[in-house]
Amino acid sequence: MNRVIHTDAIAPPAANYAHAVLSEQPTRWLHTAGVVPTAPDGTVDDDIGAQAETVWANIAALLHAAGMETDDIVSVTTYVVAGEAFGPVMAARDLALGEHRAASTLVTVPTLAQPAWRVEVAVIAAS
Repeated sequence: MNRVIHTDAIAPPAANYAHAVLSEQPTRWLHTAGVVPTAPDGTVDDDIGAQAETVWANIAALLHAAGMETDDIVSVTTYVVAGEAFGPVMAARDLALGEHRAASTLVTVPTLAQPAWRVEVAVIAAS
């Protein structure tokens, strides 16, 4: 139902994502708010890589609660505080998604809603 769109008319993606994903006749959509790096016990790790892993664990929990999985994700928007290393953030995304490709956008921001948060991710899933 969700199909990656490829075209030779534009350059290939710069990393492990799809330029576009077509959802044909989905019956269910899940739109998350920005998912933050707060663990279930309320803690926030100082390390940005650990924060990104927590964000993706939280996304997985939301998907599971909705009866979905990471393969249902069609779009990812990642917000990273400017000056932070992107590598660990993208590595956490790639680990969470495996071989699955979703449309993906990375945005740098001056700050997030809580000073301890250095990464936040919103996803759209369709099934």
